[in-house]
Amino acid sequence: MKKLLVPLALALVLPFAACGSDDSDGGGSDTTLTVYAAASLTSTFEKIADEFEAAHDGVEVKLSFGGSSDLVTQIQEGAPADVFASADTANMDKLVDADLTGADPQDFATNTLEIATPPDNPAGIASFQDLAKDGVDLVVCAPEVPCGAATQTMADKLGLTLHPVSEEESVTDVLAKVTSGEADAGVVYVTDVTAAGDAVNGVTFPESGKVVNTYPIAPVADSKNADLADEFIQMVVGDTGQQILGDAGFGQP
Repeated sequence: MKKLLVPLALALVLPFAACGSDDSDGGGSDTTLTVYAAASLTSTFEKIADEFEAAHDGVEVKLSFGGSSDLVTQIQEGAPADVFASADTANMDKLVDADLTGADPQDFATNTLEIATPPDNPAGIASFQDLAKDGVDLVVCAPEVPCGAATQTMADKLGLTLHPVSEEESVTDVLAKVTSGEADAGVVYVTDVTAAGDAVNGVTFPESGKVVNTYPIAPVADSKNADLADEFIQMVVGDTGQQILGDAGFGQP
């Protein structure tokens, strides 16, 4: 009987050993890939994360969204991010200069500004110039946030002085002020207006092409999941990611 038990035990053990090998190739069980991304990427990166998880058994993508400048600060202070995607090159450059990227950043999308108003457009906003009129409750991103920097650049190009009633830390916060009726208008991105649907009225303006934000992505230095981070980035810059981003209104890098 003992001679029969040995091969039987081996037969039971080998399939489990094989399963353990497969988990290692796929990133291992219970592996978490932490991705820090600009708030304007919320809906698109949620879809990309779903695609990535479907292709990597045992891997969970943890997404953290916010203003690019806030995310940079968190990474500089030691937050355990594996990937960082910025809404502009200026904030990515801060990580590069601090030697906090694990590889050269890759540009993966572009975006332009659009004005969002409540559906009934109570202030009658029809142009970017209208944002400077007296009595308009305008909300913008703070200057250190990419959408805020772009808004200020646009105002400078048009020789306007804006008087916002509030400066927010992310573009989603600006949109929330508009959708809640707390503002007559907010300066966001084209993609944010598209994602909001009927909750807002989008006001385009011909000068928007003068200020284009380029989005870079890079692995964070000393990531414990460097290989997975690279694979995620390749999905973003590859066909899958570009299709999702294009459908949301992002431009090509």
